[in-house]
Amino acid sequence: GPFANIAIGQSSVIADRVGLKLADYNVTESGFGADIGFEKFWNLKCRFSGNIPNCAVVVATVRALKCHGGAPVPVPGKPMPEEYDKENVGWVEEGCKNLLHHLATVKKAGINPVVCINAFHTDTKDETLAIRRICEAAGARVAVSTHWEHGGDGALEFADAVIDACGEPNDFRFLYDLTAPLKESISLIAKEVYGAAGVSYSAEAEEKLKRLQADPAVSQMGICMVKSHLSLSHDPSLKGVPTGWTLPVRDILTYKGAGLVVPVAGAISLMPGTASDPAYRRVDVDLETGRVKGLF
Repeated sequence: GPFANIAIGQSSVIADRVGLKLADYNVTESGFGADIGFEKFWNLKCRFSGNIPNCAVVVATVRALKCHGGAPVPVPGKPMPEEYDKENVGWVEEGCKNLLHHLATVKKAGINPVVCINAFHTDTKDETLAIRRICEAAGARVAVSTHWEHGGDGALEFADAVIDACGEPNDFRFLYDLTAPLKESISLIAKEVYGAAGVSYSAEAEEKLKRLQADPAVSQMGICMVKSHLSLSHDPSLKGVPTGWTLPVRDILTYKGAGLVVPVAGAISLMPGTASDPAYRRVDVDLETGRVKGLF
C-alpha cells in the first residue's frame, strides 16, 4: 500500500466518495500517526479532494504509550519484552506526552479529536484510566474500544463518541498555502507537526529545491514528506516528544503526475517489505475444529 512514511498513506478519494453516498458515516484511514498520516490527509488529500472531515480519531494502545514512555523498545522478529505485560502507569503517563502531541496536531487543523483506546487483555484498569484522565484534561473525547476481544459490540462506546464529535462544528484550515515557498512549507511541517527546531538540507537537496522553486509547474505542488513512522523525528530511536533537534532533508523528489514534491528526511528505505520470517507463516486453520490458529 501507499505507506505514509514513504508515500501519501491514504485510501482513494473515489472510495471516500462512494462511501459517502452509501452510508451515513464514512470512515477512512490515514497511515501511522498524526505526524505523517494525518498531516498528509489534512494538507494533501483534503485539499485535492475537497472533502472536509467532521472529526479525526487518534488510536492509542497502552503498549505503544509504554514504548514512548520508557519501556524497552521491541525488536522486530523477537518476542515482546515481558515488561509490556506488567502494569506500569508511570510509563503510560510519560508516553501520553507523545499522544498529546498528536492531538495538538489534529487541533491545528481545526478538527475535533477523539481518542480511541484500543484495549487488550494485558491492559490494566489503572493504565486505561490514566490515558482517559490525561486526554480528557486536554479537551479530547476518549472512548475505550474492546473490539479486539468483543468484536463490533466492544466498539459501541467509541462509535457513540465519534457520532457526538461529528455533530459539533469545526474550523478546518490547512497548515500551509500552496502559493508559499516550498522551503517555508517544509519548515512549517517540521516545526508545527514534528516539533523540530529547524530543517537542514544536503547540498544536493538545496540545489534541487532552488531549481524546483523556480519552476512554476512545480513550485505550487503539495508537500509529501518521507520520514520515519517510529518517532516524531527522523530518528526511529527518539521516542516520546523529542526537542532541540533538526530535520535533515537529504534529497528532494518530484512526482509530477501526482502533483507532489517529496522531501526525504533521514535514513529511510523507499522500498518497504515484510520481515524475512513474517507472522503469516505461522497462521493456519485446524481442519478438525475449523478454528484459526497461530494468530496470537
